[in-house]
Amino acid sequence: MKLERVFAMKFSAVYPLYVAKAERKQRTKAEVDQVIRWLTGYTAAGLAKQLKREVDLRTFFAEAPTPNPNVALITGVVCGVRVEQVEDPLMQKIRYLDKLVDELAKGWPMEKVLRKAPVSAR
Repeated sequence: MKLERVFAMKFSAVYPLYVAKAERKQRTKAEVDQVIRWLTGYTAAGLAKQLKREVDLRTFFAEAPTPNPNVALITGVVCGVRVEQVEDPLMQKIRYLDKLVDELAKGWPMEKVLRKAPVSAR
């Protein structure tokens, strides 16, 4: 599949696939939304608006309010490719999201998925 074709895919068509993947592994739509909002900076209302507008992936990421500064902490392999080595910036953002949803579906704790330091007990 050519990159332009991937970038033209509607986010509203990809989103239910992310939710279904998570739900098959006993995770929730709310957790998928949390991961998307962490990555992109969208509010819940902003995410809903993008879904309703049926924007393509290019527009979805281009209009992201505040991409998370910790995205560089996302590493690993998606579809046989290391996400930190993807050269095209838009494809890398898409792969970051794929990786986060994969980790969620694998049962990782949300703190680890969102690259947060664990809260230490005092």
